[in-house]
Amino acid sequence: MQSVTLKVEGMSCGHCVNSVEGAVKNLGASATVDLANNSVSVNYDESKVSLEAIKEAIEDQGYDVV
Repeated sequence: MQSVTLKVEGMSCGHCVNSVEGAVKNLGASATVDLANNSVSVNYDESKVSLEAIKEAIEDQGYDVV
């Protein structure tokens, strides 16, 4: 398992948290959003999903991974 913390801009509410965590979960990974720090902590198995796919899933929800 890999763990990474991504800086994500544009999140501001509970809906944002659910959107991001749900999108990552759909890929078979887990995510925890920290609105105060504009960050998302992700745990994933690199043999099943790539970091790029996770970033793309978050961006597809309308947020910017920086």
